[in-house]
Amino acid sequence: MGDLLLVRHGETEWSVSGQHTSWTDLPLTQHGEEQAKLLAPLLSSRTFALALSSPFGRAIRTAELAGLTGVVSDPDLHEWDYGGYEGVTTVDIHRTRPDWYLWTDGVPPGPDGHPGESPAEVGLRADRVLARVDAALPDGDVILVAHGHFLRVLTARRLGLDPADGRLFQLATATYSRLSTEHGRPVIAEWNTKP
Repeated sequence: MGDLLLVRHGETEWSVSGQHTSWTDLPLTQHGEEQAKLLAPLLSSRTFALALSSPFGRAIRTAELAGLTGVVSDPDLHEWDYGGYEGVTTVDIHRTRPDWYLWTDGVPPGPDGHPGESPAEVGLRADRVLARVDAALPDGDVILVAHGHFLRVLTARRLGLDPADGRLFQLATATYSRLSTEHGRPVIAEWNTKP
């Protein structure tokens, strides 16, 4: 049985400014590209039974720069749909909603095609990804290259927690995490590791 490796994409302008970024397909900054390249030595000794990426350029580029090959784009790996809060910082949201918290309050609807998602809706996508992961793990390690909030929800679901419990797992840009098993049960083996 293999391990599940999680990689959050490298830095973008909005990850630096703290703006919520879901469907806005920003490129990596120069620093983000350098971060992604630094992941390569951590991943080069592994072979993967399955390698999946978010369909957004920042994740695809991170996978490329980290030296991953055979990566398949999976639409379920897109970031949490922030609806009307796309491009808005938490600081700005708190000006009108001082007690707002993404993990419990969700987001208002955005433009057509972006109604926003609740933690439970993100959790359903994560569960679909985990079903594909579970089918591949008997053949070896699996790697996912995606986004911070989505990977946090996926981790909560992998550990048998509610989707909103993803709030417990901080995840920086261009980090590597590894979910494994102990006595047949999912555990965190490494978390938020920077190269």
